[in-house]
Amino acid sequence: MAAASDAIWAVDLGNTSLKALHLAAVGDMVQVIGFDHIPHGKILSSSGISAAERDELIAITLRQFVQRNDVSYDPLIVSVPSQNSFARFVTLPPVEQKRLPEIVKFEAAQQIPFDMSEVQWDYVMMTEPDSPEQKVGIFAVKNEVVEAEMEHFEREDLQVSYVQMAPMALYNYLLFDRPDLVRSDNRATVIVNVGADSTDLVVCTKSNVWQRCILMGGNAFTQAIAETFRLSPEKAEKLKRTAPVSRYARQIFQAMRPVFTDWAAEVQRSLGFYTSSNPDVKLARVIAMGGGTRLRGLTKYLQQTVQIPVEKPEAFKKAVIAPGLSSAKFHESVADFGVVYGLGLQGLGMARIESNLLPSSVARSMAWANKTKYFIGAAVMLLIVSLMCLGRVGLDRVSYARSEQARAATKRVVAKAQSAQEVKSQFESQKAEYDAKLEAQLSPFKYREVVPDLYNLILAALPNAENTPDQRDLFLAYDRGDAEKVKSIPRPERKQLIVASVSVFFSDDLETAQFGQTATMRRDAMMRDSQLAMDGEDGSTPDSVMAELMAIYGDRYAGMGGIAKSSEAEKTPGFVVSVVGFSPYKNVGALVDPPNVTDNPSRWGFVTRIANLDTITDSNCPFELYKKDADHFRFEYAVVEWETAPLGIGQVEVIPDTTNTAGRTTGRSAILLDMSGTQGVEILVDPVTGERIDAEPVLDADGKPRVDLLGKKQQIIHDSWFQLDFKLKWDHAPEIKGAADSTATTTGGGSRKRSSGGSSEMEPY
Repeated sequence: MAAASDAIWAVDLGNTSLKALHLAAVGDMVQVIGFDHIPHGKILSSSGISAAERDELIAITLRQFVQRNDVSYDPLIVSVPSQNSFARFVTLPPVEQKRLPEIVKFEAAQQIPFDMSEVQWDYVMMTEPDSPEQKVGIFAVKNEVVEAEMEHFEREDLQVSYVQMAPMALYNYLLFDRPDLVRSDNRATVIVNVGADSTDLVVCTKSNVWQRCILMGGNAFTQAIAETFRLSPEKAEKLKRTAPVSRYARQIFQAMRPVFTDWAAEVQRSLGFYTSSNPDVKLARVIAMGGGTRLRGLTKYLQQTVQIPVEKPEAFKKAVIAPGLSSAKFHESVADFGVVYGLGLQGLGMARIESNLLPSSVARSMAWANKTKYFIGAAVMLLIVSLMCLGRVGLDRVSYARSEQARAATKRVVAKAQSAQEVKSQFESQKAEYDAKLEAQLSPFKYREVVPDLYNLILAALPNAENTPDQRDLFLAYDRGDAEKVKSIPRPERKQLIVASVSVFFSDDLETAQFGQTATMRRDAMMRDSQLAMDGEDGSTPDSVMAELMAIYGDRYAGMGGIAKSSEAEKTPGFVVSVVGFSPYKNVGALVDPPNVTDNPSRWGFVTRIANLDTITDSNCPFELYKKDADHFRFEYAVVEWETAPLGIGQVEVIPDTTNTAGRTTGRSAILLDMSGTQGVEILVDPVTGERIDAEPVLDADGKPRVDLLGKKQQIIHDSWFQLDFKLKWDHAPEIKGAADSTATTTGGGSRKRSSGGSSEMEPY
């Protein structure tokens, strides 16, 4: 990063407005010597606005900014949105300081999910130089995102000196202005920055930061009002802002209630993912920022949902307002200035993360511009020397000019011949190399063309109108969504397996393949193996590179795939399959894996059909069930309960809490059914019939849960969930180099939607 400036202009160009701060360093504080908040003529993300109109609206706003402020002397730092950026924190092995850039570049190539030539990237050390552990933060953004952002400023002749990601600017703000909230790595503070189209979720600790972008913001509430009252986006936005004083306040908030629920559920789901990945970190506080926090009741609803204290800053603790500026007007927009405050701190050299994603070409141009005076001196000296040599050159040129045409013609012919020969040699030498690289890249994906057929086989083995003819009408009614016809059959008698998710991944050796391996683990292994394979001309890692990596990583490199593992036994390629779902049938085991029915096809279950694929497909099926034993086959099921059922089972619905004890058990959260504050609980229902599928408590005459003599709550049992893991051998599988446990193909939901509406991601059979 360039040297810190005495003063800096920080600009955040959002979808609704331009936010800008002019900051100067004053000891360990900063002084606000200028600020601006200019709304666009229209919301840039509104429907019907073309790209050209969007650029013109931004240009008009920037012209107003330039006319109202003097931006010609101090550097300019801008932000890029979080949904277009990438951040990852990696712990490096112990290496010498001079080799650190080399190792970071290697890690960046492994972590960044794009070609390195397509992104602007930078890194920052997150630990002290004398720390035994070296943690580095790697930040990247695609070239076209930065170029599009820079183009708006270049069009108005504004020279940008720094480019930073919005979440990292928020992290810099918190560490500088509120250090009391980030004193350790075991207690985290969450910044929720609610913008127009998205919400930035930034979890901050002393030496780490985690970001996630939720694609819901203030415009979602505006759209809900517009659709409910059939208004234009501009009128809906105005109605949203004046809702608290409107006589139709209750109707307005009722229209926005589903958006409140979905938005808060997304925040809660993201925080849940973070806490599950970082069990040692406790979330202590939420800081709410952004223009969306002006919506009445948003912060209160968020606090009720996440059960963590939420505060909305009214001022910056380490920023003072320069004389002559309106303090009241500045504090009206404090919640909007979080990003630009963090950007300004970076420009002043007072930030923790100082990565700069400015395009290298622009950075070089700025560096050359700073050296102009040195070039002028060198040019003067060169001019003097040139004049001294000019006389001699003139004499030599006279004699040389006599044969100029002949020499020029000869040189042109020779140059063309040499150029053609070099091009020919280059193409011939590179052809074999490119063929080998292409084969190495495409080899891990040979199995994918068979995956759709594999899914069709698995689905064909489930109970359906053909496999279960005695309930043919049930399956036909379910297919056409005839809920009344389905409900006419008692639920415990329905021989259905309703699939929530099916995951499949390829393994070149089923004997060693493990259940539950994630798609990310397999993808990273594949990318790493492919990258190392391309480093050598023959498709293998050169000895020099392998020795270098072993010297750096030691035993860790062998686990990363750097040393090939040999096996004397012949490998068995195939697919590892996991099926998760639920069933209303009274005996789910009889539908999935009934015992002793091999000789009676009419009683076959799902697993029996999988074991007899040749029979049910009437063809020579290339797949075969592999070793139905404890190491290679797993089947488990249990009663559907809210707290223990796998995610994706059933559809969530909210009902009134008649027991008046909402939130008394883990997993059942109290929510607002309406603006009067009535409490409710979430249950799981069949997505087609709407029937309740999770176990419900038995209530006594007073409406309280009934317990037996042992104190255990009595329940009404409905459906059962199941999970079936098995392996399918693949006969005549193509040879796939370095594709051990390749990428996974998944259908169905990976997480349960905690909302009262919306479509289910389950497929019934």
